[in-house]
Amino acid sequence: MQTTLEILTHPLLSDVKHGFFTRKGGASSGLFAGLNCGRRSSDQSEMVLVNRARVAGAMGVSAGLLATVKQVHSADVVTLAEGDDVETVKEIRADGLVTRRRDVAVAVLTADCQPVLLADPAAGVVGACHAGWRGALSGVVEATVDAMRDLGATRIRAVIGPTISQRAYEVSPEFMEEFLTEDEENQRFFSGGPNGRPMFDLPGFGLSRLRAAGVEAEWSRHCTYSDPDRFFSYRRATHEGQPDYGRLISAIAL
Repeated sequence: MQTTLEILTHPLLSDVKHGFFTRKGGASSGLFAGLNCGRRSSDQSEMVLVNRARVAGAMGVSAGLLATVKQVHSADVVTLAEGDDVETVKEIRADGLVTRRRDVAVAVLTADCQPVLLADPAAGVVGACHAGWRGALSGVVEATVDAMRDLGATRIRAVIGPTISQRAYEVSPEFMEEFLTEDEENQRFFSGGPNGRPMFDLPGFGLSRLRAAGVEAEWSRHCTYSDPDRFFSYRRATHEGQPDYGRLISAIAL
């Protein structure tokens, strides 16, 4: 079993500790083979704890200071202040985390949704958000940016990590209609697919929301669906009739 972690980084965040972790280098097996960090998956909880401890170590923090939230596809963001208990925060229903603390790493879990890592190193503020289509449409990206600005951030940079790409993301006409009802301009994130159904550009939509919020932003250009050796994918697991799927983790720290 491969035990070496594979950590994707991006030049835009080169002056802060960050990583989009692939599934490589974990302790899980079977459906979850590799670095499954999903506490709510049906994987063995001991293996998930081992995996998260490996991630914490790679991020330079203790296992108890890898901060995540209970993700629910919302636009809610938690500000992690000095003295806040990270274990308590893990049970808060939200989809973003921001902090000025230097003893923690903030992280999000994904398996096709967008992991967004954000930083203003000069101001000493970092953030992470989980932006699936529902959260992105609801404003989780803007809420995370606003929470960072409340902490003093002024020049925020952001990177969208491995997520499902447009060529793998077939959606229903009703799905597209929800976006067009919000804004007719959203038409540009849809194209016709091989089955006559719309194909949605999730990272393109995420980048547009970040840039409209005044953030310099890029996508890592990794597709979770198309690379099973490196990434977990909810949609791929569904298409293969699997009963569950692993969760990737993406983390950032000052």
